[in-house]
Amino acid sequence: IIQCLKTTGTTNPVVLIDEIDKLGHGYQGDPASALLEVLDPSQNSTFQDHYLDIPVDISKVLFMCTANELERIPEPLLDRMEVIRLSGYDFPEKVAIAEQYLVPKSMKENGLMVEKGSIQTQSEGEEKKEEPEETPEIEEAECSTTPLDKFTHAENVPSTVGIATNAIESLVRWYCREAGVRNLSKHIDKITRKLALQVVAEEEGAELTKKSQRKSETWHVSEENLKHYVGKPIFTSDRMYDKDPLPHGIVMGLAYTSMGGSALYIETQGIKRGLNDDGKPRGGGTLKATGKLGDVMSESSQIAYTVARARLADIDPDNRFFDTTDIHMHVPEGATPKDGPSAGITMVTSMLSLALEKPIRNDLAMTGEISLTGKVLPVGGIKEKIMGGRRAGVTKIILPGANQRDYDEIPDYLKEGLDVHFAHDYEEVYDIVFGET
Repeated sequence: IIQCLKTTGTTNPVVLIDEIDKLGHGYQGDPASALLEVLDPSQNSTFQDHYLDIPVDISKVLFMCTANELERIPEPLLDRMEVIRLSGYDFPEKVAIAEQYLVPKSMKENGLMVEKGSIQTQSEGEEKKEEPEETPEIEEAECSTTPLDKFTHAENVPSTVGIATNAIESLVRWYCREAGVRNLSKHIDKITRKLALQVVAEEEGAELTKKSQRKSETWHVSEENLKHYVGKPIFTSDRMYDKDPLPHGIVMGLAYTSMGGSALYIETQGIKRGLNDDGKPRGGGTLKATGKLGDVMSESSQIAYTVARARLADIDPDNRFFDTTDIHMHVPEGATPKDGPSAGITMVTSMLSLALEKPIRNDLAMTGEISLTGKVLPVGGIKEKIMGGRRAGVTKIILPGANQRDYDEIPDYLKEGLDVHFAHDYEEVYDIVFGET
Protein backbone atom coordinates (compact mmCIF):
# COMPACT_ATOMS: atom_id res chain seq x y z
CA ILE A 1 0.00 0.00 0.00
CA ILE A 2 2.85 2.39 0.81
CA GLN A 3 4.46 1.46 -2.51
CA CYS A 4 1.14 2.33 -4.17
CA LEU A 5 1.17 5.82 -2.62
CA LYS A 6 4.76 6.25 -3.76
CA THR A 7 3.99 5.12 -7.32
CA THR A 8 0.93 7.34 -7.75
CA GLY A 9 2.55 10.31 -6.07
CA THR A 10 -0.65 11.25 -4.27
CA THR A 11 -2.24 10.63 -0.86
CA ASN A 12 -5.76 10.00 -2.19
CA PRO A 13 -5.56 7.38 -4.97
CA VAL A 14 -8.18 4.76 -5.75
CA VAL A 15 -6.86 1.34 -4.73
CA LEU A 16 -8.53 -1.75 -6.22
CA ILE A 17 -8.09 -5.00 -4.27
CA ASP A 18 -9.23 -7.76 -6.62
CA GLU A 19 -10.67 -11.13 -5.52
CA ILE A 20 -10.64 -10.33 -1.80
CA ASP A 21 -12.66 -13.50 -1.15
CA LYS A 22 -9.61 -15.56 -2.19
CA LEU A 23 -7.52 -14.52 0.82
CA GLY A 24 -5.51 -17.39 2.26
CA HIS A 25 -4.07 -18.23 5.67
CA GLY A 26 -0.38 -18.98 6.11
CA TYR A 27 2.20 -19.48 8.84
CA GLN A 28 3.21 -15.82 8.42
CA GLY A 29 -0.19 -14.56 9.51
CA ASP A 30 -3.71 -13.81 8.37
CA PRO A 31 -3.95 -11.07 5.70
CA ALA A 32 -7.65 -10.55 6.53
CA SER A 33 -6.69 -9.37 10.01
CA ALA A 34 -4.16 -6.93 8.56
CA LEU A 35 -6.77 -5.54 6.17
CA LEU A 36 -9.05 -4.71 9.11
CA GLU A 37 -6.72 -1.86 10.05
CA VAL A 38 -6.42 -0.74 6.43
CA LEU A 39 -10.15 -0.63 5.64
CA ASP A 40 -11.44 0.68 8.97
CA PRO A 41 -11.94 4.49 8.63
CA SER A 42 -11.47 4.96 12.38
CA GLN A 43 -8.03 3.31 12.35
CA ASN A 44 -6.39 3.92 8.99
CA SER A 45 -5.45 7.54 9.74
CA THR A 46 -2.51 6.12 11.70
CA PHE A 47 -1.75 3.04 9.62
CA GLN A 48 1.53 1.52 10.75
CA ASP A 49 3.51 -0.08 7.97
CA HIS A 50 5.79 -2.81 9.38
CA TYR A 51 8.50 -2.14 6.81
CA LEU A 52 8.75 1.64 7.36
CA ASP A 53 7.69 1.34 11.01
CA ILE A 54 6.14 4.81 10.96
CA PRO A 55 2.45 5.80 10.97
CA VAL A 56 0.99 6.84 7.59
CA ASP A 57 -2.37 8.51 7.01
CA ILE A 58 -4.28 6.49 4.40
CA SER A 59 -7.73 7.72 5.41
CA LYS A 60 -8.03 9.66 2.13
CA VAL A 61 -7.46 6.55 0.00
CA LEU A 62 -10.58 5.11 -1.66
CA PHE A 63 -10.41 1.31 -1.41
CA MET A 64 -12.49 -0.81 -3.78
CA CYS A 65 -12.63 -4.59 -3.39
CA THR A 66 -14.11 -7.22 -5.69
CA ALA A 67 -15.37 -10.69 -4.78
CA ASN A 68 -17.36 -13.50 -6.35
CA GLU A 69 -18.69 -15.06 -3.15
CA LEU A 70 -19.64 -12.79 -0.26
CA GLU A 71 -19.85 -15.73 2.14
CA ARG A 72 -16.09 -16.37 1.91
CA ILE A 73 -15.15 -12.89 3.20
CA PRO A 74 -14.55 -12.92 7.00
CA GLU A 75 -17.40 -11.24 8.89
CA PRO A 76 -15.26 -8.62 10.71
CA LEU A 77 -13.76 -7.57 7.37
CA LEU A 78 -17.13 -7.51 5.60
CA ASP A 79 -18.55 -5.37 8.40
CA ARG A 80 -16.17 -2.55 7.40
CA MET A 81 -17.29 -2.58 3.78
CA GLU A 82 -20.25 -1.20 1.92
CA VAL A 83 -21.54 -3.95 -0.38
CA ILE A 84 -22.67 -3.18 -3.92
CA ARG A 85 -24.07 -6.22 -5.71
CA LEU A 86 -23.58 -6.39 -9.48
CA SER A 87 -25.58 -8.97 -11.41
CA GLY A 88 -24.10 -10.86 -14.36
CA TYR A 89 -24.54 -9.77 -17.96
CA ASP A 90 -27.76 -10.84 -19.62
CA PHE A 91 -28.05 -12.16 -23.17
CA PRO A 92 -28.37 -8.83 -25.09
CA GLU A 93 -25.54 -7.28 -23.06
CA LYS A 94 -23.16 -10.14 -23.83
CA VAL A 95 -23.96 -9.96 -27.55
CA ALA A 96 -23.43 -6.18 -27.58
CA ILE A 97 -20.09 -6.46 -25.73
CA ALA A 98 -18.90 -9.12 -28.17
CA GLU A 99 -19.95 -7.11 -31.25
CA GLN A 100 -18.60 -3.76 -30.12
CA TYR A 101 -15.44 -4.81 -28.29
CA LEU A 102 -14.41 -8.48 -28.17
CA VAL A 103 -14.63 -9.30 -31.90
CA PRO A 104 -12.75 -6.19 -33.17
CA LYS A 105 -10.14 -6.56 -30.41
CA SER A 106 -9.54 -10.24 -31.20
CA MET A 107 -9.41 -9.70 -34.96
CA LYS A 108 -6.95 -6.85 -34.51
CA GLU A 109 -4.69 -8.90 -32.19
CA ASN A 110 -4.63 -11.77 -34.68
CA GLY A 111 -3.81 -9.58 -37.67
CA LEU A 112 -7.15 -9.83 -39.46
CA MET A 113 -8.10 -6.18 -39.00
CA VAL A 114 -6.27 -2.91 -38.49
CA GLU A 115 -7.40 0.52 -37.36
CA LYS A 116 -8.09 2.93 -40.17
CA GLY A 117 -5.27 5.44 -40.53
CA SER A 118 -2.72 3.20 -38.80
CA ILE A 119 -1.18 2.12 -42.11
CA GLN A 120 -0.62 4.03 -45.32
CA THR A 121 -1.69 2.09 -48.37
CA GLN A 122 0.56 2.51 -51.39
CA SER A 123 -2.05 1.94 -54.06
CA GLU A 124 -5.39 3.32 -52.96
CA GLY A 125 -6.78 3.10 -56.48
CA GLU A 126 -6.33 -0.66 -56.67
CA GLU A 127 -8.10 -1.18 -53.34
CA LYS A 128 -11.02 0.96 -54.43
CA LYS A 129 -11.45 -1.20 -57.53
CA GLU A 130 -11.67 -4.36 -55.43
CA GLU A 131 -13.96 -2.97 -52.72
CA PRO A 132 -17.24 -2.46 -54.64
CA GLU A 133 -17.45 -6.18 -55.50
CA GLU A 134 -17.38 -7.24 -51.82
CA THR A 135 -18.98 -4.24 -50.10
CA PRO A 136 -22.62 -5.50 -50.31
CA GLU A 137 -21.60 -8.83 -48.75
CA ILE A 138 -19.75 -7.04 -45.93
CA GLU A 139 -22.76 -4.88 -45.19
CA GLU A 140 -25.09 -7.86 -44.95
CA ALA A 141 -22.77 -10.12 -43.02
CA GLU A 142 -20.53 -8.01 -40.85
CA CYS A 143 -21.93 -4.54 -40.42
CA SER A 144 -23.55 -5.46 -37.11
CA THR A 145 -20.47 -7.35 -35.93
CA THR A 146 -17.44 -5.11 -36.39
CA PRO A 147 -17.34 -1.29 -36.27
CA LEU A 148 -16.18 -0.75 -39.83
CA ASP A 149 -15.88 3.00 -39.27
CA LYS A 150 -12.87 2.34 -36.99
CA PHE A 151 -11.39 -0.87 -38.44
CA THR A 152 -10.68 -2.27 -41.85
CA HIS A 153 -9.40 -5.63 -43.03
CA ALA A 154 -5.65 -6.03 -43.11
CA GLU A 155 -3.73 -6.46 -46.33
CA ASN A 156 -4.27 -9.82 -48.11
CA VAL A 157 -7.19 -10.67 -45.78
CA PRO A 158 -10.46 -11.47 -47.64
CA SER A 159 -13.03 -8.75 -47.08
CA THR A 160 -15.68 -11.32 -46.10
CA VAL A 161 -13.76 -12.50 -43.02
CA GLY A 162 -15.91 -11.87 -39.96
CA ILE A 163 -18.20 -13.32 -37.29
CA ALA A 164 -21.95 -12.94 -37.76
CA THR A 165 -24.32 -11.83 -35.04
CA ASN A 166 -26.16 -15.17 -35.07
CA ALA A 167 -22.83 -16.92 -34.43
CA ILE A 168 -22.21 -14.72 -31.38
CA GLU A 169 -25.73 -15.42 -30.14
CA SER A 170 -25.11 -19.16 -30.47
CA LEU A 171 -21.83 -18.79 -28.57
CA VAL A 172 -23.62 -17.04 -25.71
CA ARG A 173 -26.56 -19.46 -25.65
CA TRP A 174 -24.87 -22.82 -26.19
CA TYR A 175 -21.20 -22.38 -25.21
CA CYS A 176 -20.70 -19.51 -22.74
CA ARG A 177 -23.30 -19.22 -19.99
CA GLU A 178 -21.09 -17.81 -17.25
CA ALA A 179 -22.00 -14.50 -15.59
CA GLY A 180 -19.12 -12.60 -17.24
CA VAL A 181 -17.58 -12.64 -20.72
CA ARG A 182 -14.16 -14.24 -20.10
CA ASN A 183 -15.16 -17.58 -21.60
CA LEU A 184 -16.89 -15.81 -24.50
CA SER A 185 -13.67 -13.90 -25.19
CA LYS A 186 -11.72 -17.19 -25.24
CA HIS A 187 -14.08 -18.72 -27.81
CA ILE A 188 -13.91 -15.62 -30.03
CA ASP A 189 -10.10 -15.70 -29.84
CA LYS A 190 -10.21 -19.37 -30.84
CA ILE A 191 -12.28 -18.51 -33.92
CA THR A 192 -10.08 -15.60 -35.03
CA ARG A 193 -6.86 -17.58 -34.52
CA LYS A 194 -8.19 -20.35 -36.74
CA LEU A 195 -9.34 -17.80 -39.34
CA ALA A 196 -5.88 -16.18 -39.31
CA LEU A 197 -4.23 -19.59 -39.75
CA GLN A 198 -6.49 -20.41 -42.70
CA VAL A 199 -5.86 -17.04 -44.37
CA VAL A 200 -2.08 -17.39 -44.10
CA ALA A 201 -2.14 -21.04 -45.22
CA GLU A 202 -4.22 -20.23 -48.30
CA GLU A 203 -2.02 -17.27 -49.19
CA GLU A 204 1.19 -19.29 -48.93
CA GLY A 205 -0.23 -22.52 -50.30
CA ALA A 206 0.49 -24.46 -47.12
CA GLU A 207 -1.42 -27.63 -46.32
CA LEU A 208 -3.29 -27.73 -43.02
CA THR A 209 -4.40 -30.68 -40.95
CA LYS A 210 -7.93 -31.95 -41.45
CA LYS A 211 -9.02 -30.35 -38.17
CA SER A 212 -7.68 -26.89 -39.13
CA GLN A 213 -8.86 -26.84 -42.75
CA ARG A 214 -11.71 -24.57 -43.80
CA LYS A 215 -14.85 -26.69 -44.02
CA SER A 216 -17.13 -24.15 -45.74
CA GLU A 217 -16.80 -22.17 -48.96
CA THR A 218 -17.12 -18.79 -47.23
CA TRP A 219 -14.78 -16.99 -44.85
CA HIS A 220 -17.75 -15.78 -42.88
CA VAL A 221 -18.39 -17.52 -39.52
CA SER A 222 -22.12 -18.01 -39.01
CA GLU A 223 -24.36 -20.16 -36.86
CA GLU A 224 -24.22 -22.96 -39.47
CA ASN A 225 -20.42 -23.37 -39.57
CA LEU A 226 -19.65 -22.29 -35.98
CA LYS A 227 -19.09 -25.90 -34.84
CA HIS A 228 -16.14 -26.19 -37.27
CA TYR A 229 -14.31 -23.51 -35.23
CA VAL A 230 -15.27 -24.18 -31.59
CA GLY A 231 -16.53 -27.75 -31.64
CA LYS A 232 -19.90 -29.13 -30.59
CA PRO A 233 -22.11 -27.09 -28.21
CA ILE A 234 -21.46 -27.58 -24.50
CA PHE A 235 -25.13 -27.04 -23.66
CA THR A 236 -27.60 -28.84 -25.91
CA SER A 237 -30.98 -27.97 -24.38
CA ASP A 238 -32.54 -25.67 -21.81
CA ARG A 239 -35.24 -28.20 -20.98
CA MET A 240 -35.09 -31.75 -19.74
CA TYR A 241 -38.77 -32.40 -20.52
CA ASP A 242 -40.55 -31.18 -23.66
CA LYS A 243 -43.78 -33.07 -22.93
CA ASP A 244 -46.78 -30.89 -22.03
CA PRO A 245 -48.04 -31.33 -19.39
CA LEU A 246 -45.12 -32.73 -17.43
CA PRO A 247 -45.35 -36.23 -15.92
CA HIS A 248 -46.82 -36.43 -12.42
CA GLY A 249 -44.41 -35.34 -9.70
CA ILE A 250 -42.14 -33.21 -11.92
CA VAL A 251 -41.97 -29.41 -11.60
CA MET A 252 -39.60 -26.83 -13.05
CA GLY A 253 -37.89 -24.56 -10.53
CA LEU A 254 -35.46 -21.69 -11.08
CA ALA A 255 -31.92 -21.74 -9.72
CA TYR A 256 -29.20 -19.12 -9.33
CA THR A 257 -25.81 -20.60 -10.18
CA SER A 258 -22.30 -19.33 -10.93
CA MET A 259 -23.34 -19.23 -14.60
CA GLY A 260 -26.38 -17.07 -13.87
CA GLY A 261 -29.92 -18.40 -13.81
CA SER A 262 -31.06 -21.79 -15.04
CA ALA A 263 -34.02 -24.17 -14.98
CA LEU A 264 -33.87 -26.73 -12.18
CA TYR A 265 -36.26 -29.65 -12.27
CA ILE A 266 -37.54 -31.38 -9.12
CA GLU A 267 -38.53 -35.01 -9.65
CA THR A 268 -40.47 -37.14 -7.16
CA GLN A 269 -41.36 -40.79 -7.43
CA GLY A 270 -43.57 -42.85 -5.12
CA ILE A 271 -42.68 -46.37 -3.97
CA LYS A 272 -45.53 -48.47 -2.62
CA ARG A 273 -44.53 -50.08 0.66
CA GLY A 274 -44.57 -53.83 0.94
CA LEU A 275 -46.60 -55.85 3.41
CA ASN A 276 -45.28 -57.91 6.30
CA ASP A 277 -46.42 -61.40 7.25
CA ASP A 278 -49.53 -60.01 8.93
CA GLY A 279 -50.54 -58.12 5.78
CA LYS A 280 -49.71 -54.72 7.26
CA PRO A 281 -47.47 -52.13 5.52
CA ARG A 282 -43.82 -52.25 6.52
CA GLY A 283 -42.29 -49.15 8.13
CA GLY A 284 -43.70 -45.64 7.80
CA GLY A 285 -43.89 -42.97 5.12
CA THR A 286 -40.35 -41.74 4.46
CA LEU A 287 -38.62 -39.23 2.21
CA LYS A 288 -35.32 -39.88 0.43
CA ALA A 289 -33.62 -36.92 -1.27
CA THR A 290 -30.76 -37.26 -3.79
CA GLY A 291 -28.91 -35.02 -6.25
CA LYS A 292 -25.85 -33.88 -4.23
CA LEU A 293 -27.91 -31.53 -2.07
CA GLY A 294 -26.31 -29.30 0.54
CA ASP A 295 -27.38 -29.14 4.18
CA VAL A 296 -29.78 -26.22 3.66
CA MET A 297 -31.47 -27.81 0.66
CA SER A 298 -31.76 -31.16 2.46
CA GLU A 299 -33.50 -29.44 5.39
CA SER A 300 -35.70 -27.58 2.92
CA SER A 301 -36.80 -30.92 1.44
CA GLN A 302 -37.85 -32.14 4.91
CA ILE A 303 -39.84 -28.96 5.49
CA ALA A 304 -41.45 -29.32 2.04
CA TYR A 305 -42.41 -32.93 2.85
CA THR A 306 -44.14 -31.85 6.08
CA VAL A 307 -45.95 -28.97 4.35
CA ALA A 308 -47.06 -31.27 1.51
CA ARG A 309 -48.50 -33.81 3.96
CA ALA A 310 -50.33 -31.08 5.89
CA ARG A 311 -51.74 -29.51 2.71
CA LEU A 312 -52.89 -32.87 1.34
CA ALA A 313 -54.81 -33.52 4.57
CA ASP A 314 -56.62 -30.21 4.08
CA ILE A 315 -57.25 -30.66 0.35
CA ASP A 316 -58.25 -34.33 0.33
CA PRO A 317 -58.66 -35.85 3.82
CA ASP A 318 -59.37 -39.31 2.38
CA ASN A 319 -56.10 -39.41 0.42
CA ARG A 320 -53.65 -41.73 2.25
CA PHE A 321 -50.90 -41.45 -0.37
CA PHE A 322 -48.11 -40.32 1.98
CA ASP A 323 -49.10 -42.98 4.54
CA THR A 324 -48.85 -45.87 2.10
CA THR A 325 -46.04 -44.63 -0.15
CA ASP A 326 -42.36 -43.81 0.36
CA ILE A 327 -41.20 -40.72 -1.53
CA HIS A 328 -37.93 -40.43 -3.44
CA MET A 329 -37.13 -36.88 -4.49
CA HIS A 330 -34.28 -36.22 -6.93
CA VAL A 331 -32.74 -33.05 -8.38
CA PRO A 332 -31.13 -33.93 -11.76
CA GLU A 333 -27.51 -33.29 -12.70
CA GLY A 334 -26.38 -35.26 -9.69
CA ALA A 335 -22.70 -34.35 -10.12
CA THR A 336 -23.44 -30.65 -9.59
CA PRO A 337 -23.56 -29.50 -5.92
CA LYS A 338 -26.80 -27.72 -5.05
CA ASP A 339 -27.75 -25.79 -1.95
CA GLY A 340 -30.07 -23.09 -0.73
CA PRO A 341 -33.72 -22.84 0.36
CA SER A 342 -35.20 -21.33 -2.83
CA ALA A 343 -36.62 -24.63 -4.15
CA GLY A 344 -39.03 -24.98 -1.22
CA ILE A 345 -42.32 -24.27 -3.01
CA THR A 346 -41.13 -26.29 -6.02
CA MET A 347 -40.60 -29.36 -3.82
CA VAL A 348 -44.03 -29.03 -2.19
CA THR A 349 -45.70 -28.67 -5.60
CA SER A 350 -43.83 -31.71 -6.93
CA MET A 351 -44.99 -33.91 -4.04
CA LEU A 352 -48.61 -32.73 -4.27
CA SER A 353 -48.60 -33.28 -8.04
CA LEU A 354 -47.60 -36.90 -7.39
CA ALA A 355 -50.08 -37.43 -4.56
CA LEU A 356 -53.04 -35.85 -6.39
CA GLU A 357 -52.02 -37.27 -9.79
CA LYS A 358 -52.29 -33.80 -11.31
CA PRO A 359 -49.68 -32.82 -13.92
CA ILE A 360 -48.02 -29.40 -14.18
CA ARG A 361 -47.76 -27.43 -17.43
CA ASN A 362 -44.24 -27.42 -18.88
CA ASP A 363 -43.96 -23.63 -19.33
CA LEU A 364 -44.53 -22.91 -15.61
CA ALA A 365 -41.61 -22.31 -13.23
CA MET A 366 -41.38 -21.13 -9.65
CA THR A 367 -38.93 -20.16 -6.92
CA GLY A 368 -39.36 -19.36 -3.25
CA GLU A 369 -38.46 -20.58 0.22
CA ILE A 370 -41.19 -22.33 2.19
CA SER A 371 -41.70 -22.09 5.96
CA LEU A 372 -43.14 -24.88 8.09
CA THR A 373 -46.50 -23.10 8.21
CA GLY A 374 -46.61 -22.60 4.42
CA LYS A 375 -45.39 -19.01 4.21
CA VAL A 376 -43.52 -18.19 0.96
CA LEU A 377 -40.32 -16.35 1.87
CA PRO A 378 -38.14 -14.14 -0.40
CA VAL A 379 -35.07 -15.43 -2.26
CA GLY A 380 -32.18 -13.86 -4.16
CA GLY A 381 -31.04 -13.73 -7.79
CA ILE A 382 -34.46 -12.79 -9.22
CA LYS A 383 -33.06 -11.18 -12.40
CA GLU A 384 -30.82 -14.14 -13.16
CA LYS A 385 -33.66 -16.60 -12.52
CA ILE A 386 -35.98 -14.67 -14.85
CA MET A 387 -33.27 -14.81 -17.53
CA GLY A 388 -32.85 -18.55 -17.02
CA GLY A 389 -36.61 -19.06 -17.22
CA ARG A 390 -36.89 -17.10 -20.47
CA ARG A 391 -34.08 -19.17 -21.97
CA ALA A 392 -36.01 -22.34 -21.06
CA GLY A 393 -39.18 -21.06 -22.74
CA VAL A 394 -41.09 -20.31 -19.53
CA THR A 395 -44.14 -18.05 -19.89
CA LYS A 396 -45.57 -18.26 -16.37
CA ILE A 397 -43.50 -17.67 -13.22
CA ILE A 398 -44.39 -17.71 -9.52
CA LEU A 399 -42.26 -15.53 -7.22
CA PRO A 400 -42.44 -14.71 -3.50
CA GLY A 401 -44.55 -11.63 -2.76
CA ALA A 402 -41.63 -9.95 -0.97
CA ASN A 403 -39.57 -10.14 -4.21
CA GLN A 404 -41.91 -7.87 -6.16
CA ARG A 405 -39.59 -4.90 -5.54
CA ASP A 406 -36.72 -6.88 -7.11
CA TYR A 407 -38.89 -7.77 -10.09
CA ASP A 408 -39.86 -4.11 -10.59
CA GLU A 409 -36.18 -3.19 -11.03
CA ILE A 410 -35.67 -5.69 -13.87
CA PRO A 411 -35.47 -4.16 -17.39
CA ASP A 412 -38.77 -4.24 -19.30
CA TYR A 413 -37.41 -6.35 -22.16
CA LEU A 414 -36.88 -9.23 -19.69
CA LYS A 415 -40.54 -9.02 -18.60
CA GLU A 416 -42.05 -9.17 -22.09
CA GLY A 417 -44.30 -12.17 -22.65
CA LEU A 418 -44.14 -13.30 -19.01
CA ASP A 419 -47.16 -13.91 -16.77
CA VAL A 420 -45.70 -13.34 -13.30
CA HIS A 421 -47.58 -14.13 -10.07
CA PHE A 422 -46.54 -13.18 -6.53
CA ALA A 423 -47.44 -15.47 -3.65
CA HIS A 424 -47.27 -14.86 0.11
CA ASP A 425 -48.64 -18.24 1.20
CA TYR A 426 -48.55 -21.69 -0.38
CA GLU A 427 -52.34 -21.66 -0.78
CA GLU A 428 -51.85 -18.97 -3.44
CA VAL A 429 -49.21 -21.13 -5.18
CA TYR A 430 -51.59 -24.10 -5.13
CA ASP A 431 -54.44 -22.07 -6.68
CA ILE A 432 -52.15 -20.81 -9.46
CA VAL A 433 -50.64 -24.21 -10.26
CA PHE A 434 -53.57 -26.59 -9.81
CA GLY A 435 -56.45 -24.17 -10.34
CA GLU A 436 -56.26 -24.70 -14.10
CA THR A 437 -56.32 -28.51 -13.93
